[in-house]
Amino acid sequence: MSALTISDDFHPGQLVMVGIRGKTLDDAQAAFLRRHHVRAVVLFRDNLGTEEDVRALTAALREAMGPTALIGIDQEGGAVVRATFLPQPPAAMALGAAGDASLARDVGAAVARGIRSIGFNWNFAPVLDVNNNPENPVIAERSFSANPEDVARLGAAWMRGALSERVACCVKHFPGHGDTHVDSHLDLPVVDKSRESLDRMELAPFFALSDEAPAMMTAHIVYPKIDPRHPATLSRAILGGVLRDEWRYDGVVITDSLAMKAIHDRYGHDRAAVLALQAGADMVMALGSADEQAAAIDAIQRALDRGELDRGSLLRARARLDALAERFPVDPGIYSSEARRVDDELMRRAWARSLTAFGGAKPPPLDQPLRIITQRCVPGDGVAEPGLSGDRIAMLFEGFETVDVVQVDVLCGLDWRAVANDRRTTVLASNARARYGEHARAWRPDLHLVLWNPFQALDVAAPTIVTWGYADSALDALQAWLEGRGAAPGRAPVPIAPA
Repeated sequence: MSALTISDDFHPGQLVMVGIRGKTLDDAQAAFLRRHHVRAVVLFRDNLGTEEDVRALTAALREAMGPTALIGIDQEGGAVVRATFLPQPPAAMALGAAGDASLARDVGAAVARGIRSIGFNWNFAPVLDVNNNPENPVIAERSFSANPEDVARLGAAWMRGALSERVACCVKHFPGHGDTHVDSHLDLPVVDKSRESLDRMELAPFFALSDEAPAMMTAHIVYPKIDPRHPATLSRAILGGVLRDEWRYDGVVITDSLAMKAIHDRYGHDRAAVLALQAGADMVMALGSADEQAAAIDAIQRALDRGELDRGSLLRARARLDALAERFPVDPGIYSSEARRVDDELMRRAWARSLTAFGGAKPPPLDQPLRIITQRCVPGDGVAEPGLSGDRIAMLFEGFETVDVVQVDVLCGLDWRAVANDRRTTVLASNARARYGEHARAWRPDLHLVLWNPFQALDVAAPTIVTWGYADSALDALQAWLEGRGAAPGRAPVPIAPA
């Protein structure tokens, strides 16, 4: 190490979170973690096998990274879950539809119990984005509400439940990803609002939780009225000015993945890692290939050697991360069958309480001939898990006497003129995530089932029922409603009543 290294035991890898390949930690990856003194790894769906596989993987990671290991996961709920074998939590917007802070707290606690039992101590949730833009392509039902007060109220309850079960939360995506029409995984969004508007809307939930949240994740978004040049992840004005200086936030600040195109295509892993630390981040999420991860670590060391990174700032960053790991150690325990059963029942109740009907939606009679139109297959996109298949949707109607299921390749391209005009009741089951656009205004289903993106309700003028997600428990609640056995008590936390 260089003579300019800030202390004998400091290594730049201590400020870098990486990903791994596969469902086991092979010798080469373990050696990489040890050689670079990496103390943080995030796991995705491709890393997770069976429950026992995951426990073995997180144990191997703890052995490689040591007692201050931070093992992260995105277990938000709804479509963004990685450990799909655990009781499936409702999406944030489903909890918004239920509107019950005590329920949100119980769900947060149950999520933490499950992931802690398999070796995680850091969950990148809850989402505090205020989804006030129906065109948002990446947040939508991941947000609790279009109302910042409700986002803060329910987000705080969810977080407090999780913290009570000794799992660190990381609220995201600061300063707010709710009013964008661009996905930062694909390009660089801009939110051109005044600071006063941001304070009232986007920033409000983050400020409300800033005294409690142990960690915040940054957004790869430009907010020109605060910093016209840099996205928040790389902005000293936002991370250093607003978050550290104005709010006196002293928790951990971690970047969203530097592999996302909003950052990677403009700066690359190595330069972005340095800029983020200069801006005030404590940890950079340098995913991508092993070479890219190593490039980020090497870039931090070079910047330190050249005096481009402040010695004291890096020590403070490491101290915050040490404190997080000490407060929330990796502590897997037994997740008893009884605890799992109770948590699963909780999730089922939460999903059922969120089911929401609009426009006089009523279940069709069981003896009424039905035509179901849906998409055949909905692949995952790296953020969300795969959507429902057309075959799974068909199972919702097993209690009806006569059902014709029409599966199309791409639901967005549906030509309503090709739909037969007969005596059947036509049900549109929206299982894909994308909005439909103006051409869907001509569609005339008798009933619209919105199973993922709630804002699709705005595209189709029809009686509508919204599930806010497609977990098995959400589908059970919907099926009970369809068969006349259940209610739809939810109230929409966003304006989506169809015209």
